[in-house]
Amino acid sequence: MNIKKLGVGLMCVALGVLEVSAAPKKGKVAAPLAPLTATGEKLQVQYAAMLETVKAEIVQALPKVEEQKKAALLKALAAEKAAVDDLHVQKQALAENRSAVGLLKHHEAWLAKATKELAEAKATGTPEAVAKIQANYEQALQAVKNAQEKVEKAKLEEPPLVKNVEAAEAALAQARAATQKAFRELGLEPFLASDKWDGKLARFEVLAGATPRGLAEFAEQGKEQEALVEQLLADEALMKQMVAGDGAAGGKYGQAMQIYTAIQKASPKAKDGVLQRLAVAVSLEHAGKLAAEANAPARVDPVKRYLGFEQAYLAGELDAGFKDLDVWELRMVVDGDEPPEINAWGREMLRNYRPDHVSTRDYRWRYVKAVKTDVKYGSAEQKNDLPTLHPYQNIINTGGVCGRRAFFGRFILRSFGIPTVARPQTGHAALAHWTPNGWVINLGAGWGAGKGIKQYPTDLAFLAMTQARANEQTYLRVQRAQWIGDVLGETRAYELFGKNAATGFWNLVALCEQRQIIDEAKAKTLEAVGQDIAEANESKEKDVEETVEVTEADKKIDVAANGVITIPAVACSLSTNAGTVVFMKSNLGGLQMHYNRLGPATTFTYTFDAPQAGKY
Repeated sequence: MNIKKLGVGLMCVALGVLEVSAAPKKGKVAAPLAPLTATGEKLQVQYAAMLETVKAEIVQALPKVEEQKKAALLKALAAEKAAVDDLHVQKQALAENRSAVGLLKHHEAWLAKATKELAEAKATGTPEAVAKIQANYEQALQAVKNAQEKVEKAKLEEPPLVKNVEAAEAALAQARAATQKAFRELGLEPFLASDKWDGKLARFEVLAGATPRGLAEFAEQGKEQEALVEQLLADEALMKQMVAGDGAAGGKYGQAMQIYTAIQKASPKAKDGVLQRLAVAVSLEHAGKLAAEANAPARVDPVKRYLGFEQAYLAGELDAGFKDLDVWELRMVVDGDEPPEINAWGREMLRNYRPDHVSTRDYRWRYVKAVKTDVKYGSAEQKNDLPTLHPYQNIINTGGVCGRRAFFGRFILRSFGIPTVARPQTGHAALAHWTPNGWVINLGAGWGAGKGIKQYPTDLAFLAMTQARANEQTYLRVQRAQWIGDVLGETRAYELFGKNAATGFWNLVALCEQRQIIDEAKAKTLEAVGQDIAEANESKEKDVEETVEVTEADKKIDVAANGVITIPAVACSLSTNAGTVVFMKSNLGGLQMHYNRLGPATTFTYTFDAPQAGKY
């Protein structure tokens, strides 16, 4: 077992976690690297020297922290971990006790079914059939009696179990407060709040993330590529923007700079504000050669991706919140597999077909409510997918189960400039997306019920990061600690506890700083929406309805002197009030009628006086 030492001399066993070197996977043989050219070898040596120089400068500048204070932080974290584990045990005991109610309901359903079957058998069945069903009925009856006894017993046992949970929660809160106190006593906050070393930290992240060899492989391709690397390494502001946006995909910083430069040449508007940030986001995300769908060109052209969103932004087609998104958020707008023309189709379709989903004040459902109203749950119709349509066009046409519905939801959100990610959970696919009030889950269970998102091992780790990242400048305090951890060779971590818990000192500092930012901001966690339609068409969830007042003037039918009759869409009477027909404000002005093709059948009638009989 190879136990790695922390860069600050602390043993990772202090938190009960060991880092072991992973053995190579069987059957997996790494392809040999192509040899560098003479120019490439020279450049690799040059970049490696740069990396070592900037690393030494950063290490020399790091503040000294007393070993006693480091030990106090580790001790507090160990106590907090014990409190976390105890709370888990107490909650499990309470949940197991309460499971008796669920078991009773299950047996009651069994008894109800058996009672019905017994009555039917006595009315029409043979004695043998009655006897068989009678036995099943007796078993169900006894199961209900046993379950009722367990429920009564559970009721008596619940009060102390609830108190145990409450006590464990209080103990955890106290332990957490002690950890944060020990963190503050390190005295590192002024250092983390300073941008003095950002340029060198960013340079280190670029050189280390790309690796000297990786940069050399790119730069040896020609003078143009070599110049691009030089330009990037000389531009501290751009490097900082890139690494603060989570860096180039696959560490391909040379390719990212190539894309960024191409975008700058293609559009003079890509130099300022949100469009400059968009250019950086596209460059970082597409540096790893983002693959498009199978029947498309090898990859989505990054310059076309940028220009598609630039055009939509300037035309006022994107969400109002788009202009304030940072580079990291914009990456989750431009990472789709759809080409720009399909994004444009999505915007045009929804503005025409369901403009109420575009204008709704309920950010949780804005745009993505199209899944709820128009992407039918079920796979029976997928056989009717058309090869002439894009996959996302087929999804809204023929429906799908959880995966296709979540795919369409993310697509339509991206099309309007809303950051979104996949939020998988056991046996189900859901999504999460940005809102001005925080990230929210659609079509799945709430935060804590899912698996990891991107590099974050759990959805709660991702959520915490988004809450701290709500203020980009404040979040830099967290990132500076992470970057220093990288300089010292620590393993990057995103949780204080759990399977992939932080072991390096500066990663612990980063996560404690992140918690402090969240606490100071009083961040709120948004409840998931659409849980009950994750695998269904009907929802019991109460919508935020925006009623449209239809006046008599709106319904006025106009008969012109030349006999032309103009009938407003809303001037109709309905056969039912089932909600199949919805009136809404049109994207072009006035009102329009929408007939929900997935709703119950409804007829609507227009009645008017014609000036004379005839064909109109």
